Amino acid sequence: MDDTKKTESASEETANPFVALKEFDVEPKEETVSENSENSEKPDSQNTSESDEPASISSDNSDVSEKSDSSDIPSPSESSEPTKPEPPSNPNAKWYVVHTFAGHENKVATALKQRIEAERLENLIFDILVPTQDKIEIRGGKKETVKEKIFPGYILIKMELNDTSWLAVRTTQGVTSFIGAGNKPTPISEAEVATIVKFTTQGAQPTFKDVFMVDDTIKIIDGPFAEFIGKVDSVDKEKGRVRVLVSIFGRETPVELDFLQVQKL
Repeated sequence: MDDTKKTESASEETANPFVALKEFDVEPKEETVSENSENSEKPDSQNTSESDEPASISSDNSDVSEKSDSSDIPSPSESSEPTKPEPPSNPNAKWYVVHTFAGHENKVATALKQRIEAERLENLIFDILVPTQDKIEIRGGKKETVKEKIFPGYILIKMELNDTSWLAVRTTQGVTSFIGAGNKPTPISEAEVATIVKFTTQGAQPTFKDVFMVDDTIKIIDGPFAEFIGKVDSVDKEKGRVRVLVSIFGRETPVELDFLQVQKL
C-alpha cells in the first residue's frame, strides 16, 4: 500500500513541473552540484532507480538554471543606458518674429533667456534663434571669420502666446514689437524655420563681406604692383579676389589681386 502511494506521489510530481521547480528553487545550486558529484562517486552496484534519479534531477536542474539564467539576462533596453525622453512638444507653441533694435539681437536673446529662467517661463517660451551665417571679413589686413546676421534687427522666438509670455517678451529691453497683422503677432510655419536653420548650419563655405564694389578706387599695397592706383573692375566674393584696372604705360591693364593686397581709398 505504501509503495502504491509513493508511486502515485511520484507520478503526480512528474506530471506537475511546478513541484520540481519549487524544490530546486529552495535548494542552492551549489548544493545540487555537490549532490550530483557525490552520487557520481557511488559504486555501480546501486539499483537502476537510484542511478537514474540523479540523471533526471540534473536534467530538471538544467531546465531550472536555463529558466533562471534567461530571466536574469537583461533585455537590450535594460542593459543599455536609459535615454532621456524628449520633453513633450507643446501643440500651442509657435514661432514668432520679434523686431529689436539693430545690433542688439544677441543682447535681447541673452536678456530674454535670463528672464525666462528667473520667472520660470520654460513652459511658455521654448527657444530663441538669432539667424547668422559665417562671413570672412578683412580686419587690420587679416582675414577673420565673423557671424553675420541674416535678418538684422529680428530674432525668432518659439513660444505659447498668451498674456504672460507676450508681456515677458515685449517688455524685454531692446524689443520694439512683434511682427504680425495689425496688433496681433502672426506665427510663421515650421517649414520656414527649418529652411532658415538649414541655411545657417549647412550653408555654403564662408564668403567675404562686401568689402569692395565695382568702380571703387583702390591702392595696391602688396605684390609687384604695390603703390599703384587702380579701379575695381569685378569682385569675386567666394574667392576673396578682385580684378583691378591699373594704368601701365598709359594703358589700362587688368590685374587679379587678393583682398589683402588692396586698400580702398
